[in-house]
Amino acid sequence: MVDANQCFNVSEAIRRARAFEPSASPGSRSRCAETSAGMPSSRRTPAIPIAVGESLYHPTHFREYLARDACSIVQVDCARIGASRPGSRSRTSPRRSTSPSARIFLMEIHVSLTAAVPNAAWVEYIPQHDDVTTSRLAIVDGHAVAPDAPGLGVDWNFDAIAARAVAHFRVPN
Repeated sequence: MVDANQCFNVSEAIRRARAFEPSASPGSRSRCAETSAGMPSSRRTPAIPIAVGESLYHPTHFREYLARDACSIVQVDCARIGASRPGSRSRTSPRRSTSPSARIFLMEIHVSLTAAVPNAAWVEYIPQHDDVTTSRLAIVDGHAVAPDAPGLGVDWNFDAIAARAVAHFRVPN
């Protein structure tokens, strides 16, 4: 997987996707191309899967890409779209889509959501919390494992957090 993280326009993403085609796994297909309005459509198709979602903030945005057959993978961040349920009644919502989905960012929250959603295939692992927690996302044989304890699976290291603080605020009693 290659993560350009929102730095390409559609034409550049397609150009680079075509450059990666020799490395694509057999049978993988993408459905992303450019229309005159700049919204992807299925007119030009690189041979590798294209994911969208880094900058989508509402289920209807995913619905537009899915309806135009403009992506292969949807990347859902519940912090951006409001948990896992908005738009779930729609056949083309990220949750109900048959397209594979990746849960991005906030891996501690998303690992449990991924386990609960049939088309969820990946959890993005970003070790941004490693220095300020005493627990980590469990990965066994290359698979993220949802916690079996209540909560999100994060045990904060408050001493490490305090050591990084640049200001302190106390609420008066």
